[in-house]
Amino acid sequence: MCSSKTWMYIAAATAAVFSLLVGISTGSLSIPFSSIVRILAAEWFGMGLPHHIPADWVPIVMAIRLPRVVLAFLVGASLALAGAAFQGLLKNALADPYTLGVSSGASVGAVLVIFLGWQWPLFGTFTLPIVSILCGMATLAAVLAFTRAVERQMSVETIILAGIIFGAFFSAFISLMIALTGEELRQIISWLMGSVAMRGWKYSGLLLPFFLVGATVLIANGRELNAFAFGEAAALHVGVDVVRRKIIILTAAALLTGAAVSVSGTIGFVGLVVPHMVRLVCGPNYRVLLPLSLLYGGSFLVLADVAARTIIEPRELPIGVITSLIGAPLFAALFFRKTKRKMG
Repeated sequence: MCSSKTWMYIAAATAAVFSLLVGISTGSLSIPFSSIVRILAAEWFGMGLPHHIPADWVPIVMAIRLPRVVLAFLVGASLALAGAAFQGLLKNALADPYTLGVSSGASVGAVLVIFLGWQWPLFGTFTLPIVSILCGMATLAAVLAFTRAVERQMSVETIILAGIIFGAFFSAFISLMIALTGEELRQIISWLMGSVAMRGWKYSGLLLPFFLVGATVLIANGRELNAFAFGEAAALHVGVDVVRRKIIILTAAALLTGAAVSVSGTIGFVGLVVPHMVRLVCGPNYRVLLPLSLLYGGSFLVLADVAARTIIEPRELPIGVITSLIGAPLFAALFFRKTKRKMG
């Protein structure tokens, strides 16, 4: 007989598959789920394509919609997983991938590439995402170095304050570049609003290795995050190397954030709201919470992207606008409910 934990994983996996099918099916041309499955089987396993499925549906599924929904899923999974890790480590319900300024640092890298027109021969068209990832990781290093210089034990409060300081500085720097820009303004604004359109398989391929490393490290540290939930003193008492684990978890979460931001732009509220919603279902056990956040985060962003490209069809809304419109009221309701419960 399946345990409740097993059913949670089955439900999350089912939601992920359903969201991917909806993402591939929906558009100016609606493609039935059964036809999508047949096309995927024909392309991946060499099975024959049934005669009733038009041949021109194949490139629509394989070259246009599938790469887009896969990228949206990876970005959403990365942000939700990073958000869950930040909330557990920092013991702060408002923590998300933007708390430590990593997103702002990654955004600075991307805006610099657009503003200065960089295209390094070594990276070619990948100059923007590579520079964005490097700037995000450099921001984390700067935050941790600043925190360690201020306080040897690197307390959670000091890390959060350092992240806020760096994030505010980088936001001001981005505003300055927007004020100075000319014809690049539209491209910069569009990138900052977030999108997974017209990216193709190459961007998923760029994100995938960072996603696999970051997700593996965070999920492997589920026990340590459970210990951190009881405070750093309690974690130290049960044998956790507090400073080392903090750095490992922060680095993995920052890697996921920087990589996601580098390929999709700034997409808010996924890392804030999704872990909260999952926590209501599965509780605070991070060994379960992290994998479920990964699956539901990916599903959420795929469905948000479907909304972004269908609400005012044939035009598209930035996906960051959709996640904010959904996430802000939802988070306000969760926060209101939690506060009322505390007050009795």
